[in-house]
Amino acid sequence: MSSRSSFVRTFGALFLGATLASALVACGGGSGGGAASGNADGSLVGKAAPDFKAETVSGSGPMTVKEANGKVTIVDFWATYCGPCKKSFPKYQELVDQFGGDLAVLAVSVDEKDTEKAKLEEFVKAADVKFAVVWDKEHSAADAYKPPKMPTAFIIDKGGVVRHIHAGYGEGEEEKIADEIKALIEK
Repeated sequence: MSSRSSFVRTFGALFLGATLASALVACGGGSGGGAASGNADGSLVGKAAPDFKAETVSGSGPMTVKEANGKVTIVDFWATYCGPCKKSFPKYQELVDQFGGDLAVLAVSVDEKDTEKAKLEEFVKAADVKFAVVWDKEHSAADAYKPPKMPTAFIIDKGGVVRHIHAGYGEGEEEKIADEIKALIEK
């Protein structure tokens, strides 16, 4: 093997590895996110959840954080290109079904504004969820929350305060979230 082809092979393998690692971090793949001590800059835990308005895509329930006041709420930032988001959506619906009227989910798409709305609607239909789904076209909600990766779930108590953050989604994540929700409902 020539040194040129060895270089090309080595460089290609390194480039592919770096590209895959970058994609997994950006989209929350890998070993799962777990509860984080804060958002990207660590500033939201223990503080009032920022309210925002975004374009309705589908679903029912509160379409803003303010409308969800009095319920434990999951504000979940997601995107159609995110593989872990496809896994988390059905699990969030199971949580809504489990906790009934005590839990609201507000799923916030951060897909770019040139994305066709039908693409978001297809994603939601495939996930078979009924909770509120909105589209943050201008990324004003994402700017306020600063989710470090997709998906990122902000768990908000009944008084509107951010209590937990789950950056990324891995198998079993919903069990940790369910325990947090239960504790917040019982407060």
